[in-house]
Amino acid sequence: MIDVLTPSRLRLRSLLALTTAAFITVLTEALPAGVLPAMSADLRVGESAMGQAVTIYAIGTALAAIPLSAATAGWRRKRLLLAGVAGFAVANTVTAVSGAYVLTMAGRFAAGVAAGVVWALLAGYARRLAPEHLQGKAIAVVMAGIPLALSLGVPAGTFLGEVVGWRVTFGVMSLIALVLIAWIVATVPDQPGQRDGGRIPVRRVVAVPGVAPVLVVTLVFVLAHNILYTYLATFLHGVRIDVVLLVFGVASVLSIAIVGARIDRQLRALTVAATLLVAVAAVILAVLSGNAVLVYAGAALWGLGWGGVPTLLQTAAGNAGGEAADTAQAALVTLWNAAMAGGGVVGGILLDAFGPGVFPWTVLVLLVPVLAVVLGARRNGFPASS
Repeated sequence: MIDVLTPSRLRLRSLLALTTAAFITVLTEALPAGVLPAMSADLRVGESAMGQAVTIYAIGTALAAIPLSAATAGWRRKRLLLAGVAGFAVANTVTAVSGAYVLTMAGRFAAGVAAGVVWALLAGYARRLAPEHLQGKAIAVVMAGIPLALSLGVPAGTFLGEVVGWRVTFGVMSLIALVLIAWIVATVPDQPGQRDGGRIPVRRVVAVPGVAPVLVVTLVFVLAHNILYTYLATFLHGVRIDVVLLVFGVASVLSIAIVGARIDRQLRALTVAATLLVAVAAVILAVLSGNAVLVYAGAALWGLGWGGVPTLLQTAAGNAGGEAADTAQAALVTLWNAAMAGGGVVGGILLDAFGPGVFPWTVLVLLVPVLAVVLGARRNGFPASS
């Protein structure tokens, strides 16, 4: 008997709606960095205090992902997705109209909570909208929203903020969220939540073979990436940082395309390749950061390695988690955001203690256990057959 909920091909219009949800999530998180001076001046606080708008968003996501995923496990998936996107519309509207720093930070925290709901949901939803042999490709389509937001959305939002003001930019994001709600209602098929008896506690999900290695790789790989990425402008001198980020973003989009085409057959090989590419990029940046051309080459290799990592890790977590895939995704989202916040903290400590030159070497040191865990998890997590 054919399961009517299982499609025979990719539902592209539906998946692109999820891609847009990922795009809004990342753009909402990262945009304050592009309009930081204007927000700081308007709200009458220092730039270091205003910079915590990104940190509190990540904290909201990390705190919300697991408990909200557990609390809403029985919800219909479409209802939950709509609630998360509506959260972005409300939170970005609060940010756009707020004249007080505390209220702005509350809005940012609420946006992070919405992100915790959406991130824990997207990969599993994408898997359900594709036949089994195309599930990795479906996740790749959705995760393309991440590099698109970083390479196109943030620069465009920054430019708009300079021309018409940062408040208008956040207002535009609220409008995009409202349009997305209508898009989801019209095109995204609903999916059931988990039955009460089918819900597995987080501690039991982590004990499922293969889940723990994926979570370890997530924590360490994301920490390594963010230590360097957060302080990239501090590390690079005499090189145009906007060009470096553009090269990184374009290469990340290419990486998503490559991973999407091969992930359902070569997840393990792609994860190993991603780790090695980022390692080579770190060596180039460590040794040859004074040469602009080679820095751009390093940024390209970094983007090629990193761009597909969210797709690879979310697919690996979903595969290993099985029936508990949504809970495994929530744990991954929590660790991802903890590592993002940790990258800023650890990077700051390293900067004060050793100077910016230590950043790429730190990346290399952290990638050693990443590669070891990926290679060691050949039976579960990153199986040799994939």
